[in-house]
Amino acid sequence: MQESVDIVVVGFGAAGACAAIEAAGSGAEVLVVDRYGGGGATAASGGVVYAGGGTSVQRDAGVMDTPEAMAAYLRLEVGDAVEPATLQAFVDDSVGTVDWLMSQGVPFEGSLCPTKTSYPTNDYYLYYSGSERSFRDQAEPAPRGHRAKGPGTSGKLLYARLAAAAVRAGARVRPQTEVVGLLTEDGRVTGVECRTLAGASRWVRLRHRLLSKYAAKPGLYVPALRKALTRRAKRLELRHGKPLTITARRGVVIAAGGFVTNREMLREHAPAYRGGLPLGTSGDDGSGIRLGQSVGGAVGAMDKVSAWRFITPPSALLEGVLVAADGSRVCDESRYGAAIGHELITHHGGKGWLLIDERGVREARRQARSQSLWFQYLQVRYLLRVARVSGRTVAEVAGKAGVDAEGLARTIDAYNAAGQDPLGKPDELVRPLVEGPFSLIDVSIKPSVGYPCPMLTLGGLRVDERTGQVLREGGGLVAGLYAAGRSAVGICSSSYVSGLSLADCVFSGRRAGRSLVKESDSAHG
Repeated sequence: MQESVDIVVVGFGAAGACAAIEAAGSGAEVLVVDRYGGGGATAASGGVVYAGGGTSVQRDAGVMDTPEAMAAYLRLEVGDAVEPATLQAFVDDSVGTVDWLMSQGVPFEGSLCPTKTSYPTNDYYLYYSGSERSFRDQAEPAPRGHRAKGPGTSGKLLYARLAAAAVRAGARVRPQTEVVGLLTEDGRVTGVECRTLAGASRWVRLRHRLLSKYAAKPGLYVPALRKALTRRAKRLELRHGKPLTITARRGVVIAAGGFVTNREMLREHAPAYRGGLPLGTSGDDGSGIRLGQSVGGAVGAMDKVSAWRFITPPSALLEGVLVAADGSRVCDESRYGAAIGHELITHHGGKGWLLIDERGVREARRQARSQSLWFQYLQVRYLLRVARVSGRTVAEVAGKAGVDAEGLARTIDAYNAAGQDPLGKPDELVRPLVEGPFSLIDVSIKPSVGYPCPMLTLGGLRVDERTGQVLREGGGLVAGLYAAGRSAVGICSSSYVSGLSLADCVFSGRRAGRSLVKESDSAHG
């Protein structure tokens, strides 16, 4: 089987859909191929887009924000992941990005969450999704987590609207088609070699679709189930798949996700990140990145992994003190979960405990249902019932938890006497912990059904930051090849806050789609 189109997009999540929308909207003939049914990690996500600078959603909520404040904060988080000009372009585009998403059918709403949380309930769709308040002395904070308006985790809705928009723009979609190689001619990528189930029986395609669906969810929460279902899907692909060659007259965009479900790649590039829950689907196996490498593409930030250790909801737990095994303080407890996870893994062997007094326990129980979605409520029950030990004194609870009692006493004495937190926790969350009994809640990063630590990879193919074209190992560009989303190094490849990956998928996907059309038009004009 053979086909010929202008542009092939590999992977149909947010980045692939945005690339397809831009390219097809510019008049190119676009074919999107996806090994499964589309959606990828986007559909399994919370559907949060990090945006600011005065978006229409922020204005509806009565929130004041400026591009200068957003840029000042993101410079602290993004670091050197991208060039300053690229970050500034991302910020400058932010207001327009939200408007563009809404024009594609993605709904947002300016209902502001009143508490600090890892993810808001269905009553709220705008919230502080990062560590903005912790850096208030360096950058004016504002809520910038724009959650697509839909019940539960709304990534499925966000993806569905973008997928529909890609089809409306004229892109064709071929699901159940795995790209196994890139075609090249004179150093230029000219197409893809695939294995497709397009010609298989209806029963085979239905079975494959169901296997991939359940491997995504609930397989997301049960990795062993995901692996078993993926193996069965692979057997169907090998037995019933037929070869397909697709020529791409203009070029190829790789938007096939990261490599968080590839244990070998994780072991090679980020061995410290074990015991977490891979936040991705079976398609996040690094195959897109390896495709780029097979034609000389360079990679970067492959050791960067975001590990999320959330201690909220309920918000009352933010009044606790997070300590290591020696009793020393870990970090400001109100930081975003990825920052907490980074501190625990890189400096404390993944181990940590949250000290809270009796008042905090009572308030956390009172808040548990009203501040939580169902999966968060399960976490709250685990933390307060299974992971918690208590004692009449700080020394007694330290002994039960295995935390150094003298070190913990010094930390709590200093915290209670400080008044203002030296690590930057907002004043409204700081109060002396003096009312016993005391509790230590084990928040260590380890395999746990009740308290998983989601992780996603942040590195990928290095690209020209003006266009998204893949850089060649040793210098130069890989002609005809572009990359976007978690298949590429991007805005969030150094440090992650909620919504920054999806925002980068939109930013980099649109960039790749526009640039590929523009580059090929220039070459032929």
